[in-house]
Amino acid sequence: MSSSFGTLFRVTTFGESHGHGVGAAVDGCPPGISLNETDIQPQLDRRRPAQSKLTTSREEADRVAILSGVDNGMTLGTPIALMVKNTDQRPGDYRQMRSIPRPSHADYTYQMKYGIQALSGGGRASARETIGRVAAGAIAEKFLSEQYGIDIIAWVNTVSTIEAPPVDMLNIGRNDVDQSAVRCPDASTAEKMIAAIENAKDAGDSLGGIITCVCRNVPAGLGEPVFDKAEAMLARAMLSIPATKGFEIGSGFAGARMRGSEHNDAFVKKGARLGTTTNNSGGVQGGISNGEPIIFRVAFKPPATISLPQKTVDFKGEDTVLEAKGRHDPCVVPRAVPIVESMAALVLVDLTLRQKIRANETIQ
Repeated sequence: MSSSFGTLFRVTTFGESHGHGVGAAVDGCPPGISLNETDIQPQLDRRRPAQSKLTTSREEADRVAILSGVDNGMTLGTPIALMVKNTDQRPGDYRQMRSIPRPSHADYTYQMKYGIQALSGGGRASARETIGRVAAGAIAEKFLSEQYGIDIIAWVNTVSTIEAPPVDMLNIGRNDVDQSAVRCPDASTAEKMIAAIENAKDAGDSLGGIITCVCRNVPAGLGEPVFDKAEAMLARAMLSIPATKGFEIGSGFAGARMRGSEHNDAFVKKGARLGTTTNNSGGVQGGISNGEPIIFRVAFKPPATISLPQKTVDFKGEDTVLEAKGRHDPCVVPRAVPIVESMAALVLVDLTLRQKIRANETIQ
């Protein structure tokens, strides 16, 4: 199983959804960075369950503990171990699903690959695996912010067919995003999204959505052509998040319907550097950041576990009806916002460290 991500800033996540706990080990974090649990906890609070009536009712505080790699509030350059305990496991909720693979879930494919699967919840396929990513991503964000002034903001752009109007990419902040439980910065659209999610939840169903993310103040020159291009690494990171089904950067698929004369981003002088008048490239050209904001979108499918009766077959191939029990999100995108931000941070921190080595700079 591949549970590690990154080259120089390398993160390995561990744990199952209904095991003792989940977390991550971070290897390659530079020494001398001020760090404690309060730097990490805010993003975990944004990701945790039972935030609102739009999310699963599973009660988990998701309090992080730093077990190693930090002394007197400073990183040592040694591996940082991060741990979050599971406290509200209910394995009995999954008794029926031990013999019936949930439609569109990972139960069947994990069984086929490993010959065994976690008997409670989704195991490593559960969204609880992302706790380790978010904890590690918070460390990466702190480094990027302090060293480069990079900030990363994601928000819910679409729920089902409800789409928010464009936002001010240069000025939107997390306070704007968190003003609603659905994490859409447009108040009127957020109300419609909330109503749609509540209706789906009441019906025992689920909805998908799209998250938009902007990474600002990213220096030009990040990305490793040809296989570790910036957008390729971002795509890999985002599509590794549970329930993701699509990724696009800049103009994305809409760019395929444009002419080159419409799509090209003309260069202009912006202070001491070159910049572009438009940003159809999404901040990346030739796989390398160009100094403009990196803008991308991630599509999430409706959660597979729903309480509506579903005609399916069990592992023996016999017809049955599955009525899933348990506590599940009717729509994952409100809680996925900090996960998208964290994975973007893990990509950018790794690329900045690789570029520092190329430039023969000393990490302070």
